[in-house]
Amino acid sequence: MVPMATDFQVTFDCGDPASLSGFWAEVLGYRLQDPPPGFDSWDAALEAFGVPPERRNDASGVIDPDGRGPRLFFQRVPEGKAAKNRVHLDVRAAPGLRGDDRMAALEAEADRLVALGATRVERHDPAPPLGEGHIVLQDPEGNEFCLD
Repeated sequence: MVPMATDFQVTFDCGDPASLSGFWAEVLGYRLQDPPPGFDSWDAALEAFGVPPERRNDASGVIDPDGRGPRLFFQRVPEGKAAKNRVHLDVRAAPGLRGDDRMAALEAEADRLVALGATRVERHDPAPPLGEGHIVLQDPEGNEFCLD
């Protein structure tokens, strides 16, 4: 019997789940998860569930519209980010490209993401034979990620 892969989601602790989930939906081409069946909006569902207005931004989820990638879940936590991430996302922005074409594609994507609220941290130029080059960014709440 061949073991099946385990389904998983990636969870972000953050201060503003709605805003951060919107940022990552734009970065990845994801969309906000639909409200539960029978509700036309999350606000209507949360109202029906008795969630007070001040708690309605405690969590948010985004999904891959094609169902291939993992769900991303954003949960509000009281503390801010204190140190470098031990796990981070690598956003594949230049698949199959090498050299100058690769770095030009990464730069174009970095410019788009900075316009969405990311912060540029540093560029790593290609360093053959193993280093293809990548750009390190931070999302609006300071979580590091790479364009590669």
